Amino acid sequence: MSTHSSRRRFLGHAAAGFSTLALSRFARAQTAAEPPPLTLQIEHGVTAPVAIEVNARPIPTFEPRDRARTRFGSLQYRSGLVLTSPHRGFGGLSAIRFLDTKGERFLAISDQGSWFTGSIRYSGRNMVGLDDVEAAPLLNAEGRPITEKRRWYDTESLARDGNVVYVGLERVNQIMRFDFAKGGTRARGEVLPTPPALRKLPNNKGLEALVFVPKGQPLAGTLIAMSEGGFDADGNLIGFLIGGPSPGQFSIRRTDQQYISDAVLLPSGELLILERKFSWFTGINIRIRSIPLRGITPGALVDGPVLFNADLGHEVDNMEGIDAHITADGETVLTMISDDNFSMLQRTLLLQFTLLE
Repeated sequence: MSTHSSRRRFLGHAAAGFSTLALSRFARAQTAAEPPPLTLQIEHGVTAPVAIEVNARPIPTFEPRDRARTRFGSLQYRSGLVLTSPHRGFGGLSAIRFLDTKGERFLAISDQGSWFTGSIRYSGRNMVGLDDVEAAPLLNAEGRPITEKRRWYDTESLARDGNVVYVGLERVNQIMRFDFAKGGTRARGEVLPTPPALRKLPNNKGLEALVFVPKGQPLAGTLIAMSEGGFDADGNLIGFLIGGPSPGQFSIRRTDQQYISDAVLLPSGELLILERKFSWFTGINIRIRSIPLRGITPGALVDGPVLFNADLGHEVDNMEGIDAHITADGETVLTMISDDNFSMLQRTLLLQFTLLE
């Protein structure tokens, strides 16, 4: 039996009984009333910039049960990598954004308060590795790592407006603003004023997705913030429009017990929402929904079709980040990254798909 098949079967039957060391973030979120001591919260954070080695193993097929299959809903599999590193701070990757139009230079964050930058190396259309990877701490206004302040570590969401980068912190439900023109990942962050309702989201199912709306789109200049599992009175997921022409609160219809994990806005005006759910009996399920940006207004309840579904029968893990770029041939490529929770039972995956419809 292959290593990959054994691992998927192992995870699929985790409910049969393993120690709490195997608990994923999903399960912890259901039971944790208070965060663990600070020393445990940030044990994988970095305190100073450091160049790190990242190794990559290719994932030749997305569905091992049917290796000839490449289409999955509205997506076509391009390539994937399993990423590992001897650096103990590598992992926990919760969001990714490209810094160029080629889908090469990237910015990612770990949920331990760390930046990761580098470049994806390609052979043709396939990813083959990462180059020039650096880890660095997120800094506060005083130039100190944000993790020095209690509970300021669960950095889960990321948005860009040119050189301005926004980061959402889930435990405290705050948003920080960084001007990368002032030193890149050495830039000092400032806390962004946010609606009081946003700061009242659940501390472990709060801010999970951030998207900045650029010029030329409806709601241009708006920062869209979405909760992982903060619900309105009808049980739908809460979102916020911060700044821009129409600030306010809206809802995303929740179906199939899914939670939001990230989102990306396409040039077409479609907001793609990455979602997931976890069960000890069925394992991980990942999906992507498409929601028209033009329908998002204060007080609105928005919904859209499912473009993609995957589970442990596919090469997925705890997929937490998504971004998109357009190739020279005009193809829309979606890139997803997983948060391994620094667990030996999980993997850091980097996956790419072409959006066909």
